[in-house]
Amino acid sequence: MTELQKEDFSKWYLQTIQKADLMDYSPVRGCIVFKPDGFELWEHIQEDFNKWLRTQDIRNVYFPMLIPKHFLEKEEEHVEGFAPELPWLTKVGDEELEEPYALRPTSETLIGDAFSNWVNSYRDLPLEINQWANVFRWEKKTMPFLRTSEFLWQEGHTAHENEENARERTMSALEAYADLIENTLAIPVYRGQKTPSERFAGAVDTYSVEAMMRDGKAVQAGTSHYLGQNFAEAFDIKFLNRNNEHEHVYTTSWGISTRLIGSLIMVHGDEQGLVLPPKVAPTQVILIPVGPWQKNPAILDRLKELKASLTEKGLRVRIDETDNTPGFKFNEWELKGAPLRIEFGPRDLENNQVVVKMRDLDEKVSVSLDGIEGYIEEQLDVMQKRLYESALVRYKENEHYDIDTLDELKAHIAKSKEAGEVPGFILIGWDGTEETEAKIKEETGFTTRNIPFSPPVEKKVDIVNGKPAKHTVWIARAY
Repeated sequence: MTELQKEDFSKWYLQTIQKADLMDYSPVRGCIVFKPDGFELWEHIQEDFNKWLRTQDIRNVYFPMLIPKHFLEKEEEHVEGFAPELPWLTKVGDEELEEPYALRPTSETLIGDAFSNWVNSYRDLPLEINQWANVFRWEKKTMPFLRTSEFLWQEGHTAHENEENARERTMSALEAYADLIENTLAIPVYRGQKTPSERFAGAVDTYSVEAMMRDGKAVQAGTSHYLGQNFAEAFDIKFLNRNNEHEHVYTTSWGISTRLIGSLIMVHGDEQGLVLPPKVAPTQVILIPVGPWQKNPAILDRLKELKASLTEKGLRVRIDETDNTPGFKFNEWELKGAPLRIEFGPRDLENNQVVVKMRDLDEKVSVSLDGIEGYIEEQLDVMQKRLYESALVRYKENEHYDIDTLDELKAHIAKSKEAGEVPGFILIGWDGTEETEAKIKEETGFTTRNIPFSPPVEKKVDIVNGKPAKHTVWIARAY
């Protein structure tokens, strides 16, 4: 981490997103305004995930944001899990509504009702849809992008004729998230299953991909839920099976949200501001004329030609024609995280070259304009991979496998704090009880992140009581 990040990571984060002009605060408590660059990051995430949806023949839909109260009451565990965060609409004008409506915290109940009308026979299955929407959870403690009262997300919902197919979809969605986050956002993730106390309200099993921020804290980057027949029974989603008998479907749901934007910033950002992976950067290449360029029209003309040729290749390119000083422009685009900067002035025009600066590297290099388009594409691709590898190295440096008791965990936390280091992710043994989970959280602030599919080592004893461990689990402090 940089010095400012070590000193106060949350302060660094808030300063970074505001200086980068990604968002503004809303007068509504806990809500934000997405400014163009901030929203475009989300659009590129949408574009990428929509490509996967199309390969699966899953199409997008849209459901209303209001959910009748009696819908939420049909699945007791579900409503209990969301009750503290639900905003309610109870009147219109001066007229009290006959039934209150909740602003959607998630859509299982509304979609479950629709599925009960749409599914009649096994021939209607699998029924698979996706929704891009806003949801509301009245958070007490908020942080822009990472945790807000209203946020944007994607939610997939599917119904299947058997458990095997439903579980296959649960896991394929989780892997699609891992692919998106690792290959598009350049953020490594930990794949695994949530513990019962951490799973989605009403689910049989919940699986997650977890990411480690620069300060060592975790962000739950995506979740996929196998719902079994719980919601099908609550909403009477039945079908005539191949034996001509009625039975309930097996359902899944899975989602990612705009907290991925916060994760992106916290994983890659540095002292200068944002560092954006090229695949999602709103401006991938910024062209900046330098020197007395206003007196030499050929400089701007050549940059416009370069912009046109790069745009034809599908790159997102801008020219900074403002009358600010070059130093101001350099700093501004560093703050905004533009992956590749090109400087071009009178001497460069004479020498048929440009000066290239990658956002994540210190040095500048002079490159011939001949074949510059191919060079730029290559460098963006290399940077994308470099950001992922850099994050992966940082992950490994902050993973700990040698902590076997609660006292050792407390000592590790104290030592990390004293040294100005991050405590990171700890791999522990867990006896499978909620009591030990609660004890860890109460005494250290660490929570279980997930039970990894392929743990680097198998832990033999429970960290709290020394009894034989049933699971090997990642724990960390989390946003």
